[in-house]
Order: sequence, then structure tokens, then C-alpha cells
Amino acid sequence: MPRRQLVLLLGIVALTVAASVLTVVWRNEPLLGLDLQGGVSVRLVAVGPTDEAMLDQTVEIIRDRIDGLGVAEPEISRTETGVMVSLPGVDDQERALTLVGTTAELRFRPVCRMLNFPGGATEASGTTPSGPASCALLDSGEVVPSVGPGGVTPPEDDHPTDFVVLGARTGSPGARYVLGPSLLTGEAIAEANPLFIDYQWQVGLDLRAGQVGIDGFNEIAARCYVGETSCPRLEGATNGRLAIVLDGQVVTAPSIRAPEFKADSILISGGFEKQEADDVSLALRYGALPVELEPENTRVVSATIGEDSLRAGVVAGLVGLLLVAVFIVGYYRILGLVALTSLAISGALLWAIVAHLGTQSGLALTLAGVTGMIVAIGVSVDSNVVYFEHLKEDVRDGRTARSSVDRAFPIAFATIVKANTASLIGAGLLWALTVGAVRGFALYLGLATLLDLVATYFFMGPMVRLLATTRWFAEHPRRFGLPASGAVSTPVGSTAEVIS
Repeated sequence: MPRRQLVLLLGIVALTVAASVLTVVWRNEPLLGLDLQGGVSVRLVAVGPTDEAMLDQTVEIIRDRIDGLGVAEPEISRTETGVMVSLPGVDDQERALTLVGTTAELRFRPVCRMLNFPGGATEASGTTPSGPASCALLDSGEVVPSVGPGGVTPPEDDHPTDFVVLGARTGSPGARYVLGPSLLTGEAIAEANPLFIDYQWQVGLDLRAGQVGIDGFNEIAARCYVGETSCPRLEGATNGRLAIVLDGQVVTAPSIRAPEFKADSILISGGFEKQEADDVSLALRYGALPVELEPENTRVVSATIGEDSLRAGVVAGLVGLLLVAVFIVGYYRILGLVALTSLAISGALLWAIVAHLGTQSGLALTLAGVTGMIVAIGVSVDSNVVYFEHLKEDVRDGRTARSSVDRAFPIAFATIVKANTASLIGAGLLWALTVGAVRGFALYLGLATLLDLVATYFFMGPMVRLLATTRWFAEHPRRFGLPASGAVSTPVGSTAEVIS
């Protein structure tokens, strides 16, 4: 057996063992999709005119909201007329759907104090008076804001008239703002843009006219500028701060350095980087979802149904594999065992890749993906049948089994490559032209087909060559599923032919 073939054989076996061990050590597991672990999927369509930029911004805002729910690996994609959202494994589906489709409100709240570390959970107590509320109510204990286990006010308790404790959208994860009741909403903002002024990035605001605009803002600015109790100066500061809150997070909390502003001359300076100024501008401009959405189609998959689907997929795969094993071992005997080992190698590599991508990149395995992998079992069997039939044909033509091995593999592999290329083209077209479940099917079918080529070239071919060097193969080809005419006649007292 040529050394190169031995190196290929040992290399693919070592790679398979290493990939399997690392998958276990790193605890990589496939990420199950919506149909395999349950969850909810909703297609939201825009009400009224929209464009691509607005839908892109909608996707980002919804993604931020879902991240806040703690949902692992949601699938959020833009459609022609709206947004498609799939939330696998979410427990409170009703709450998730409500938050996803709600058009959030941007609020201006005064900063009463800063907390560097989250405290324990507390229930809200006390009554906040109407109008601008004094932050002294917090110091006297007359009002206690609601705080959840995470150290911030839960979304369901984030009411505009209450004191709240909220974290920053970006920046220090431990920082918490204790904020007074909302004094103004996002209705006041007409436009927001990033501006580069005095060698630093700032955000410029244009406010609307009237009380729900520049007049209302100036009333707040006057209080914060002098540090009234409704917008007090924090320790070491000369002015009060006004927080801009979106979706329960503080976007920014600038100090108010003037008692009065013009509607188009308000600047928010916070030492922004350009990207950060862009993000803040977008958040202020599109504080609420830029388009109104309504659910068009909601699909709820219970965890039980997901488990049933997964169980059905596994059973189908095992039954298919068993039938294939019975057929190929019964027909090709020892060569059938080689084919099954080749299938196991490509399967182990596929599992390692799927588990790695699921853990590291969030690639979800759906029922369609399982179907693609089951179909790939048939593709792998086809490759084995092509090679073995070439071997049998050469033996029938008068060659010995040994001499047929080296001649048959290059011809058979060329045929296998052409056949698999057709499958890859089909999978590639499905991947490029479709979405959702069909795309998952195409991905896993294409991946499994590529690994079949790898296993055929690096394992099956060298392994059959290795077996061909044995006396058993030369003298008893029927045990390998080959015609008995391919046996090497061995004179009494002599040794068998040896192929090197």
C-alpha cells in the first residue's frame, strides 16, 4: 500500500477522533430551531407606507428588545412588507409577542441619583404626586421604585408616572440611573442627527413647537439648570441631568448647561464616537418603531410538539440508517462494513460542525435540516455503490480483485464527484433562492454532500486499498461482495500475491 494512501487514511481517522473529542470537551451542542424545541413565530406587516431603511431600523429595534427578553438565538429577518420573527424556546410567548410588536415610547426623565451596583429586588411603594415630582421623595423613603432581581425596574413596572431604576444602553454594565417620572416624550423630537462640532461628535436635536416640544423642554431645562429638587445636581456637578430613555434603557443622560434652548440648537454631548453618535441619533429619530406593525400570521409550536418532531426526526434517521446498513452489509458484506464506517466518519464530522456552528454562530438545526441530513445518507450510499459496482465490473472482465482496486477507484471517484456536484448545485440554488426551512434543508444537504466526498476520498478509497493487501481479500473476494472469479489462485506451499 502506498505511503500516501496510509497517510490519508490515518489523517481522516485522526481528524474525526479529534473533532469528536473536542465537541465533547467544549460541550458543543446543536442549537435546535423553533420546530424542534418549541416557541413562537410571527410575521409582522407594516401598516402604511415604508421603505428598506425603515424596515432595517425596525429589525434592529426588535432585535434589541428580544435581546432584553433573554431569548437565545432568535431569528429576525426583513420581509418585503415587514419583519419575520422566530423565538425558539421562549416561555412567555404572549409577553414576547407584545414586546416585539409594541411601538415603544421615548421618554425624558430627570436623573435623581446614580447607583454603581445593582441592589436587591424591591416592590414599588408610595404615591408619586402629579406634575414634576421631587427626588427628595426617594431620600425620605416616601417613594420606593420597583426593582427586579437584575437591579433595574422590570418592563411591566416601567410606568411613565413612576420613579424607576434603569441601566445604560451602552457603557458600564454596573451603572444604574434612578430616574424621576417622565416629563416629555419622543413626540417632542422632529429630527436628530450626528454632528462633528469642536472636534467631537455630538447629537443635534430639532424639537417641535409648542408645549409638547420646545416649550415643554425649556421648562425642564430651567429646572435642571438650577438644580431644582425635581432635577437635582448630582455630587460634583453644577447642573442637573436629563436622561433620554428608550425601551427601558438610558440612551444618554446629558447635563443641562443652559436654562433655555432654541428648537433647532439643542446639542447632546457625551464624548461620543462617530458610530455611537450615529446610533444615538437613530435611537432618537426612530425611538419608537419607525413603522406600525401588525401580526399577519402567528405560529406557536409548543415544547411538546417540538420534542415530538425531534423524536420523529431521530427515529426516521435511525430507521433509515438501519435499513441502509442491512442492505449494504447483506449485499457487499465486508465492503459494506467499510461503507458504514465511511458513513460514520462523515456523520461524526457533520455532527461536530453542526454543534460548533450552533454553539459559536447560532446556526439552528431545524426539522428541514434533519431531513437534509437523512437525504444525505442516501447520497453517501450512492457513492459506495458506484465504487463497489466498478470493482465488480472489473472482476467480471477478467481481472483479479486485487488488481481491480487501484484501477476502479479513480474512475469511480470521478463519477461520484460529478453526481455530488449535481447535488451541490441543487443545494446551492435552493440556498440562494429560498428562505426559512427550505434554506436549512439546502444547507445541511450541501454540507453532508461535501463531507461524503471527503470521507470517500480520504477513507473509503485508502481503506479498500489496505484491505486489498491482505491474503483474505485476494483468496476470498466473495466475502467482500465481489465475484469469486476475482480470487488469486495460490499454489500449495506458495505465498499469495502481494500488491505494494
